[in-house]
Amino acid sequence: MKHLDVDVAIIGAGSAGMTAYRAALAHTDSVVVIESGSYGTTCARVGCMPSKLLISAADAAHAVSRAGLFGVNVTGSAVDGKAVMRRVREERDRFVGFVVDAVESWPDRHKLRGRARFVAPHVLRVDDDTEVHAARVVIATGSSPVLPPGWRERLGDRLIVNDDVFSWQDLPRSIAVTGGGVIGLELAQALSRLGVRVRLLGRNGRIGPLSDPTVVEVAREIFTGEMDFSPDTTQVQAEREGDGVRITFTENGVEHTEHVEFMLVAAGRRANLHDLELQHAGLGLDEVGIPRVDRQTGRIGDSYVFMAGDAGSATPLLHEATDEGYLAGDNAGRYPKVQPHPRRAPLGIVFTDPQITIVGVGHAALVSQGVRFATGIASFEDQGRSRVMAENRGIIAVYGEQGSGCFLGAEMIGPAAEHIGHLLAWALQQRQTVLQMLASPFYHPTVEEGLRTALRDLEKKLRPAMLMPEDCMGCTPGT
Repeated sequence: MKHLDVDVAIIGAGSAGMTAYRAALAHTDSVVVIESGSYGTTCARVGCMPSKLLISAADAAHAVSRAGLFGVNVTGSAVDGKAVMRRVREERDRFVGFVVDAVESWPDRHKLRGRARFVAPHVLRVDDDTEVHAARVVIATGSSPVLPPGWRERLGDRLIVNDDVFSWQDLPRSIAVTGGGVIGLELAQALSRLGVRVRLLGRNGRIGPLSDPTVVEVAREIFTGEMDFSPDTTQVQAEREGDGVRITFTENGVEHTEHVEFMLVAAGRRANLHDLELQHAGLGLDEVGIPRVDRQTGRIGDSYVFMAGDAGSATPLLHEATDEGYLAGDNAGRYPKVQPHPRRAPLGIVFTDPQITIVGVGHAALVSQGVRFATGIASFEDQGRSRVMAENRGIIAVYGEQGSGCFLGAEMIGPAAEHIGHLLAWALQQRQTVLQMLASPFYHPTVEEGLRTALRDLEKKLRPAMLMPEDCMGCTPGT
């Protein structure tokens, strides 16, 4: 058995682990990063980047199909599935290559390959031949797709997750996607626009991360109008049938059956903690064996262990993972002088068309927290620039606190949502009032003028209780 003594051991070399490594190095050179899989982050290999490559191809195909609306006649256009997937793979591999090169440039003494598990507090066993004694540990093991029990055994290679899509050599003819969340919505719409016959199966009427009933209803109309989307299904079953899958589901009390080539499961992800044997780490775990993490420090209780990224986050996003990796690695490096780090205003974006964005904690959380707030609404159906581009679908809801007039967040589906979302997240983080936001410039003609319409509606509903702008300094962006 080999023995290794370090100040900081980091389990996982993904986005969070890589950032934790750099942050810990600012305090000590006695650091090792343990990785059991291939180098290359979830974002680069099977997440953010390859999915956007597929979506970009779908956007191009959709633009061609709509060119006649603008008097532009396009003939002889067709989707070449092999060419689409070739570009996805090649560009994906390029992004992964940058990440792999970065990790491989680290000193050998800072890297250890193998699967780590706790055998005692401060002691990790890596595979069966190395023991790492670590004064502090950062867990950055990421997450994996959740599969319904028994489906893998029944469906075999006809069952896939989003990780598998980006290794395709060609597009399939048909696919069923279960899960109306972010991943399911993005992939289902992209594949549909690329000519794949798609059936998207949701549950409980949810549309991605949206929770505002008004916005959800508009989003439901948009997506069900474009593709075969059943947002409120029950009793979903899948059985292998030859080289395909027979799916059955119930919608509005009626049972349906379809035959597809593949079943893509996009029903959420689970933190990769099951192999760590955390019961030996000397931590305080909850009733299901999960540690509680301080969002401001990344620390588990008052222990020597820190957690970052998808392994301990309810928001599996690259920018959240890197933020958490920094604060966990920094505090593991400087331990025991742990320091809290301010968190950024919450921002979530879904890259569908129209795009979806949520700023702040969202409508449902504001209601459950008992916040007294008003809502401003604006539709994009008659918004000038949106109509010019023929992208006039969607709605925006903005929220302001009664009394102070503080801006609290927004939910939106509509054109340029990724850009409007950034503007709103900055305003939330800066604790601006609705009046201060309305005093900012809005150029004409832009989609952002739709945001101004919603803010004006909100400002009217906040009168006359709205206080002076300086009274907003007591507001805290949702976390």
